[in-house]
Amino acid sequence: MLRSLQIRNIAVIKSADIELGDAFTVLTGETGAGKSIIIDSISLLLGSRAPRELIRSGESRATVTALFEGVGAGTLELLESYGVVCEDGSVLLSRTVSSDGRSTAHANGQSVTQAMLREIGRTLITIHGQHDNQRLMQKAYHIRLLDAYAGLDGRLAEYREVYERLRSQRSELEALKRDEAEKIRLRDILEYQIKEIDAARLRAGEEEELSTERLRLQSIEKIKKQTDFAYRALHGSDKGSVTLLLDRAGAALSQISGVIPEAAELAERLASCRYEVEDIAMTARGFADDTDGDPTARLDKIESRLDTISRLERKYGSDIAAVRAFRDDAAARLDALDNIDARADELEDSIKKLEAQARALAEKLTERRAMCAKEAAARVCDTLSYLDMPGVKFEIAVRATELCADGADEVEFMIAANPGEPAVPLAKTASGGELSRVMLALKCVLSENDGIDTMIFDEVDAGISGKTSRKVGVKLSELSRSAQVLCVTHSAQIASLADDHLLISKSEVDGRAETGVRAIEGEARVDEIARILGGINITETQRDAARELMKHE
Repeated sequence: MLRSLQIRNIAVIKSADIELGDAFTVLTGETGAGKSIIIDSISLLLGSRAPRELIRSGESRATVTALFEGVGAGTLELLESYGVVCEDGSVLLSRTVSSDGRSTAHANGQSVTQAMLREIGRTLITIHGQHDNQRLMQKAYHIRLLDAYAGLDGRLAEYREVYERLRSQRSELEALKRDEAEKIRLRDILEYQIKEIDAARLRAGEEEELSTERLRLQSIEKIKKQTDFAYRALHGSDKGSVTLLLDRAGAALSQISGVIPEAAELAERLASCRYEVEDIAMTARGFADDTDGDPTARLDKIESRLDTISRLERKYGSDIAAVRAFRDDAAARLDALDNIDARADELEDSIKKLEAQARALAEKLTERRAMCAKEAAARVCDTLSYLDMPGVKFEIAVRATELCADGADEVEFMIAANPGEPAVPLAKTASGGELSRVMLALKCVLSENDGIDTMIFDEVDAGISGKTSRKVGVKLSELSRSAQVLCVTHSAQIASLADDHLLISKSEVDGRAETGVRAIEGEARVDEIARILGGINITETQRDAARELMKHE
């Protein structure tokens, strides 16, 4: 669960350090105090988009850091797959957004991508706000909620592996069964491509060798001039070459070897140098002679060959290896065309088996969904009835469809808000207040199975008031027995039921607006709940009403 939250330079929040309890925490404050910025900061930490406008004016960067303790097995497994070490069941997430638009994120000190951060966040926190109400209107979202309640992750993964193979083989068979004219056209193209590549007789490393030789031939005059000079200087001149001078020096030292014995050794060393210099001279001279025939004609042939290779690379690949790989692939495709009937028969047999396997797995999914749909719908009805929707009829319709990625079902939430009315799709009938209560009811029912320890509700009391708000608070309190619950609210009925209370307030510091967050209790909490109840001036009567609400009757 979320144990602590640090926010730096997010909008009007310059610095906030928030410690959170295990159960039910509410966040309250005047309109515009910055409550939504707390939620935005958590969303940013969980991988949401990071607009530069979120950074406090005048600052170069903003940072959000959160410590989670006692994380679940699913989170630990995901972190391990990302190479993040988590030895004590704690995770420290941080994200920094710079004014230049760049964003960095870390998990336990290790750099992670924004996508990785989103995946980690999904296992740690769910945030319910008005956006979730809109998602609740989308039928595609309903099957995900039911499957989470039914615990179908493992069965769905097994089914989808089979379905993906089925879909792939269906696509391949459809491609094989193109009309005959298309097959003929494709065969002609493949045969032409193979013939063109084979005619070039490409050899691995050939392009590099030819480029090297071209450069040498283009520099042949320079090579001849410089190697001729080197040869003459070292050995080819009778007037003062290096070898001549070494011969003379060696002979001079030999003349005095009888007087100075060491001179004989020096003379031998000069002789060795003389042989080495002569070898260098002869080798250098050979550089200019290492060209058979006419260099210009040879250069023309090289240019022509390189042009052929370049043309093939433009058509078939970035280098000779890629061109040859293209040829092998074309040959394989041509062979497949030549054996299309046999492959089609093979695929048809395999598809029949995969369809039967997929349908068997889909039937198991349907059975589980149908059973859990009745159970979940009944529990949601009970919760909605408690939340002042008496006589409500909530159904989860599971209807048969063709095989798809989710099995062979479509799921839709149906509701009749008033007695005697037929149940109709939720998207067509529910008001804002009803949607909030439906989402809360679903969260209450589904939270036992989603494995997420922290739930955040952003103004779940929107569109409701009075005793209904009180009942919403009771349900949030009950929900906090199995998960950590945070709620941003304007309802005194809800706020008075919390285990912990955070007050969000805005003040002027050094001429600038600045939002602060502090935990309140005792009379400070009584005053805040009285403020929510009362209006401009807090009276003792309102304080008494606040204390009465806080008794948790």
